[in-house]
Amino acid sequence: MTAPRGLVADPHAGWIRPDVRPRSAGCAACLRLGTPWVHLRMCLTCGEVGCCDSSPMRHARAHAGTIGHPIVRSLEPGENWRWCYVDEAFA
Repeated sequence: MTAPRGLVADPHAGWIRPDVRPRSAGCAACLRLGTPWVHLRMCLTCGEVGCCDSSPMRHARAHAGTIGHPIVRSLEPGENWRWCYVDEAFA
């Protein structure tokens, strides 16, 4: 992956699968537990959908920490960005 001019490519970009699709319509763990979420993030390695860091349970970050898949993208309408939990930076 080549970074746009002026940006450094994330060293974890190799974990991104170009054909990954969301595995659920909401935060999978929150749906199982009956807990609320604020915003949704999708793992770009396996498609797991988790809740953001503003949500009470922070399942997207937990997935990155326990499973080791570092990069998510926002699933919010109109948003097109990625986040690397390892580097704590946009990817």
